Amino acid sequence: MAREEHDREDLLAEARALVERVSLRIVGAADEVIVGFRRDGCASVYLNPDRAYHFNTAGQLRRAYIDGLLVKAEHARLASLRRERTAGAVELVRHDLSQQETQVFLEAMRCELVALGGSLAAGSFEVIGQMPDGVDVVGRVRTWLAALPGEPQIADSLRAK
Repeated sequence: MAREEHDREDLLAEARALVERVSLRIVGAADEVIVGFRRDGCASVYLNPDRAYHFNTAGQLRRAYIDGLLVKAEHARLASLRRERTAGAVELVRHDLSQQETQVFLEAMRCELVALGGSLAAGSFEVIGQMPDGVDVVGRVRTWLAALPGEPQIADSLRAK
């Protein structure tokens, strides 16, 4: 793990694992939103530099990055990992989310994804860029968002499948 954090890289250009990706300016949002798909269909949603969600092919949450915390799926439960820096090391401090904390987390994520889907459905966005050209990535994002379960589900593990 790196000892120093850096600003989020240019995901549109550098997130090559996301073979289809789009950068969007959502009306009323301060930051661009980037959504992409891996070759196997796993999706990633970057709402801003401090909020990202990663899903498996079944649309289940694998991991998230929220305000400096890594939240990961493990046996269909969530655990957060927080970096604690000392003079000589960086340690990860684990916290297993309670059922209530998990429900709050999943509901917040669901609301953010529903809002994104609503903005796309209403046409309240502008495409800043996409990779590759000539592919309807926005259409794929709309379809993927519409197919997500109404109640967010947690993957068994971080693995992509």
